[in-house]
Amino acid sequence: MLLAGDEWAARFEEFQREAWRLETLPQYLMPQEAEELQAFRDGVRIDPSSVHNEYTDRLRRQAAEGRVQGRVHVVTRPLSQYLRFEFSQYYRPHLLAGEQIRILDVTGRPNPLEGVQDFWMFDRSEVVLMNYEPDGKQINREVFGGGDVSQFIEYQRIAVAESLPFEEYVKGLDL
Repeated sequence: MLLAGDEWAARFEEFQREAWRLETLPQYLMPQEAEELQAFRDGVRIDPSSVHNEYTDRLRRQAAEGRVQGRVHVVTRPLSQYLRFEFSQYYRPHLLAGEQIRILDVTGRPNPLEGVQDFWMFDRSEVVLMNYEPDGKQINREVFGGGDVSQFIEYQRIAVAESLPFEEYVKGLDL
């Protein structure tokens, strides 16, 4: 089953304990980010503490309710311009709003999640596969139909164990 619109948005309102994401690409081509990405390329930077939008408001509300949203992004250095943008313009404000963000840098070492595709997991019971073109353009979101999500729980365990908290990873980076 493919997810879009209200059905997709409902996953973030209805989870009870945890929504968790694995990101594996060096860039995501999202049309709604094009203007902000160009501004970043032009040298515009934001104050992460000043970001208040629907996404950060939802993160704050969920955190206050004891519901956790987290992610691990697998990266290699040098960081792509898109990753520098994402770290600066999105991850920092999302972290301040309560998201748990970690970075798994596989530069110069084997990737323990080689071949695993992007996904969201909700309450460790439902997985949504995030399907992308190689350049980062999203194709669709597809509910994993395999039933047993234990392999995705193991991917999460590995990703968290092998990664660093975002703020620790970016210390000393010029974003």
